[in-house]
Amino acid sequence: MLANTDAPPRRRRTRRWLAAGAAVLVAAGAAVLITRPHDPEKPVPEATEAVTTITLERRDLSTSKSISGTIGYGGTRPVEGHKQATVTWLPAPGATVKRGKQLYRADDRPVPLFYGGMPLYRPITGKGLIGRDVRIIADNLKALGYAIGVQPSPGSWVQPGPVQLRKGEGVLTAQLIVAIKKWQRDQSLPETGAVAVGDVEVLSGAVRVESIAVQPGAPANGPLMTVTATRKVITVSAELAEAASIERGAAVTVDLPDERTVPGRVLAVGRALTAADGTVADTTPKLTITVTVDNAAAISKIDSADVEVNFAGKVREGVLAAPVEALVALAEGGYAVQTESGLTAVTTGMFAQGWVEITGDGLAEGTTVVVAS
Repeated sequence: MLANTDAPPRRRRTRRWLAAGAAVLVAAGAAVLITRPHDPEKPVPEATEAVTTITLERRDLSTSKSISGTIGYGGTRPVEGHKQATVTWLPAPGATVKRGKQLYRADDRPVPLFYGGMPLYRPITGKGLIGRDVRIIADNLKALGYAIGVQPSPGSWVQPGPVQLRKGEGVLTAQLIVAIKKWQRDQSLPETGAVAVGDVEVLSGAVRVESIAVQPGAPANGPLMTVTATRKVITVSAELAEAASIERGAAVTVDLPDERTVPGRVLAVGRALTAADGTVADTTPKLTITVTVDNAAAISKIDSADVEVNFAGKVREGVLAAPVEALVALAEGGYAVQTESGLTAVTTGMFAQGWVEITGDGLAEGTTVVVAS
């Protein structure tokens, strides 16, 4: 007898209801998902970029610069004695020593100051001796009023040798030996007619004693003192970029503390980069510029003070100018400015004090351009 595989009618109806109910639930869920409104998104503000504009104008441009400086006696230099003796007298700080005057005393004998570009490195002795050191002795004695006779001219042949005299050299002639003896007599020195190393100190000019390094009783063949120039000067420490266009002899004006403005000139432009304390600089490039005023009396009573030194430069008058920040570098080279109608290529001229001279199609005084903010 075969089994009846058909389910009872009630069970079949229950299955149909369950299936129908599930379908309704799925449909309802789908409807909920489809018809449920999305959460409104928060509005995103549009990106805005601050734009700064300026109008082109005509103005005078100048590369002149003003740099702070200090009134004083300039840099110091040490003086070392070269005499095997004992120091018995030294000048006081602030004293001025000129040609022929004693710079110090050794073994109670004066050691005078002579002017020259090199120290004595050998005894000046022996008729016919030739050299630049001989010329230093001759020139100083002549300047002090001693008759030295006629020195041979450069290019002439002198004995023994014969030797052709070069520029700047002198010859120890019989007349010069006589002048040396007279000078020694006036100095209460032995009249030998020869000048030994250490008998005189040779410096570039008159000096002012800044400080004393030893006391009487010290050896006379070591550091003795520091000296400066005798004329007051203005010392300026300038960055390398500032000093690049400054030349020796250039005219300047100086603003003094009492509000006077006096003319001056550049005496020297240093070559060594130095730090603020005067030592050789490794990281901060500074060059020392020495300035003198035309009328020395204008600063003679000022011991030390800060001043402003105005260095002249090139001037362009009434040129169309824009701030440097308005320039836009072009990929193909050159510059442009952004105007209301777009980029306009420009030709640049003088750059000075944050402004640049420009020319370009359609550009005129009053044209609005964009500058970097």
